[in-house]
Amino acid sequence: MLGAQKNPALFDGDKALQEVAREMGKEESFSATNVAVYFGKPNETVSDPYFEGKGPDRTGCNFCGACMTGCRHNAKNTLDKNYLYLAQQLGVQILAEKEVIDVVGLPQPDRKAGYAITFRDTTRLWKKKTTITSKGVIFSGGVLGTLRLLLKLKKKSLPNLSNHLGHDIRTNNETLISVSTLQKELNVSKGVAIGSILETDENSHLEICRYGEGSGAWKLTHLPYSAFKNHLVRYFSMVKGFIRSPLAYFTIYFRNSWSKKTVVLLFMQTLDSTLTFGRSRIGSLFSRMGIGDKPTPYIPESIQLTEHYASKINGKPSSFIGEAVFGIPATAHILGGAVMSDRPETGVIDKNNKVFGYENMYVIDGAMISANPGVNPSLSITAIAEYALSKFPEKTAEWDEKQ
Repeated sequence: MLGAQKNPALFDGDKALQEVAREMGKEESFSATNVAVYFGKPNETVSDPYFEGKGPDRTGCNFCGACMTGCRHNAKNTLDKNYLYLAQQLGVQILAEKEVIDVVGLPQPDRKAGYAITFRDTTRLWKKKTTITSKGVIFSGGVLGTLRLLLKLKKKSLPNLSNHLGHDIRTNNETLISVSTLQKELNVSKGVAIGSILETDENSHLEICRYGEGSGAWKLTHLPYSAFKNHLVRYFSMVKGFIRSPLAYFTIYFRNSWSKKTVVLLFMQTLDSTLTFGRSRIGSLFSRMGIGDKPTPYIPESIQLTEHYASKINGKPSSFIGEAVFGIPATAHILGGAVMSDRPETGVIDKNNKVFGYENMYVIDGAMISANPGVNPSLSITAIAEYALSKFPEKTAEWDEKQ
């Protein structure tokens, strides 16, 4: 369904990582990634290459690097082009730009009659509310969306939700560090968003991430990278970096195109630790430590790889303000919070993604993941989602009457 295939071309950012791997004696651990992109011939449009012509036309990737901000050239095999597109052909109605604010079980004793679902518009000043009924509900809003809603519903509408809701949040134990090159001839925005990967050891790997030209505003969220846990030492090191290389930082922030000259080093580990999410009185989420060591942006292996890569492209590293100022790590792959288990005391859903305590209610998104995969979890989420849906009975007239 995702059409994942091997990235066929490496560009400046990837080649630099390959050179780092070679110098580390790990070139055999470097490889191009498998990505959900149609390559074909650049900018050439063809009939659907994935689903025997049932899907929309696709256009060959031209390696502009803008995959993460939205493919502008119809090459990325995104949800609206596979599952949702095909579902619409079967009569599924998609109500976009809506936010679910309540889910209430209908009053019939056996609960099989279903639920009343209330949602509101998200793009209008006057947020009109609408209520519909459904025989079943699947929560699939991503970790932050699903947990924010379920934690709210547990207080009133769905009180039988497991008390384990919000527990076992995981973050892949990762760091996100940007490196901006000062070499005029390099254009590290060229390629696919994540085109190569280096397996550094059995627990860790590094990926090169990029954004397309024009995606430079987020440089305002970055400060010079300083890999010290002590706040005062970290601040002093950042100021020292500015003083020692004022021209370099002026060039990076004001003269160069940030996206053309900057890659993001995404370092991930399988080492485990957890957080717990709760909901405040005003509806926002807050976190506290669960088990394991507190997540940190200052991982020794990541620091060494950043220094090595920066030297390879004559670059200066920087990190998000939250990491630089407060020492709080960022994550691209938040998981858990409504995890799978064999009982409600330790999880929210069972092995088939069914919510404990409720009929025809499921959680099918990253919130269900109950372990740290240490990699981008998209394929794991997709596989579990397909498995969960395979347990649903085929909808026939007889089945519909029984329900």
